[in-house]
Amino acid sequence: MAELIGAINALGTGIFVSFGRRVLTLRKLPAGFSMLLNGRSGNGAGDISPFSALMTSLSATIGTGNIAGVATALTLGGPGALFWMWITALFGMATKYAEAVCAVHFREQDADGNYSGGPMYYIRNGLAQHWHWLAWAFAIFGSLCGFGIANMVQSNSISQVLTDAYQVPPLATGLTLMVLVGAVVLGGIRRIASVASYLVPFMALSYLLLGVVVLAMHVSEIPAAIATIVESAFTGSAAAGGFAGATIWAAIRFGVARGIFSNEAGLGSAPIAHAAAQTNEPVEQGLVAMLGTFIDTLVVCSITGLVIVIMDVIPTGVSGASLTSMAFGQALAGGDFIVTLGLCLFGFTTMIGWSFYGERCVVFLLGTRGIIPFRLAWVIAIPIGTVFQLELVWLIADTLNAFMAVPNLIALLLLGPLVFRLSREYFDR
Repeated sequence: MAELIGAINALGTGIFVSFGRRVLTLRKLPAGFSMLLNGRSGNGAGDISPFSALMTSLSATIGTGNIAGVATALTLGGPGALFWMWITALFGMATKYAEAVCAVHFREQDADGNYSGGPMYYIRNGLAQHWHWLAWAFAIFGSLCGFGIANMVQSNSISQVLTDAYQVPPLATGLTLMVLVGAVVLGGIRRIASVASYLVPFMALSYLLLGVVVLAMHVSEIPAAIATIVESAFTGSAAAGGFAGATIWAAIRFGVARGIFSNEAGLGSAPIAHAAAQTNEPVEQGLVAMLGTFIDTLVVCSITGLVIVIMDVIPTGVSGASLTSMAFGQALAGGDFIVTLGLCLFGFTTMIGWSFYGERCVVFLLGTRGIIPFRLAWVIAIPIGTVFQLELVWLIADTLNAFMAVPNLIALLLLGPLVFRLSREYFDR
């Protein structure tokens, strides 16, 4: 239940920020894409370009949540869960916007000259002293959360699909991932951003192309699939085959929770990457940051969910990444192989992106002396996730998500007036 409470709180914060600026994120969506296209080279202080900051953020968000997470939501909550993922994303864009604005506005430079930002810094630098304990709480949970959401969950999902499809031993998958992730993570943010800037667009466009091809082949069935998704969101789903049936509450619960897990709006993770962007305008980076939620959930997750519903594989009782692989495999020869490859790439980039998030939390707690121990611990922990049960791994990840989100959401509500003022001043100029 902890993950649901945290997700609903994140949704409520998104609603507050969204209507506080008259649905600015939807009105300024074209401006956000324009800034993204012009943001390949930064024009201010920072470590990486605005484009690379978004790619680093997307490398962490576009992961198994888009393949395994969507499938799990639809298995447990029925087709209606996808509708509630959409609702979560619409308001999550406002949350992501506010996070990035605060992150750039209150960021600092560490002892090595690198920019650090995120909830722990905008809590400490933006709120009264009696709220500063929230900064420490976030940094503690943030440094631990990644080991669940982006380490064990990713390696577990990758090993599961490789074992199911090709009988690859889980430990072999874990050790291979450990070597590959370690080669990137030990190089720091610039190497992470460099890899993400090339790999994320390639893997996202490849997966989207596959999904578009499948949907084009079944274009006549899309209206009925959307109708099923919307109807199930408010009526629940009848039991069929291996599917036990889902109530309206289950659709909301797993749709909202998995939506937050996928796009991470409200968790406070993405602003850590955006704080390193080369920009002097917090609002501009906020407009770029909100695109992460749009791309992650309203585009990538939607394609996964529509293919699963159209291919009618939910009644099989299969769950997680294997369900998505089954759906694409039935729709297109070799589709299951492409999904497997996509899952491996998505999981890999999530691991490298989240390692930076955890590292910045450790820097806040211990200073730069904690960087190398954290990176080593991160790499060593990867094989461990491959030997745990899937349900246990998701439970750990969801619970840590909720604990991490609470300090950030409280800060965003308190800093909401500042975000509104900075936005108003920027657009008045």
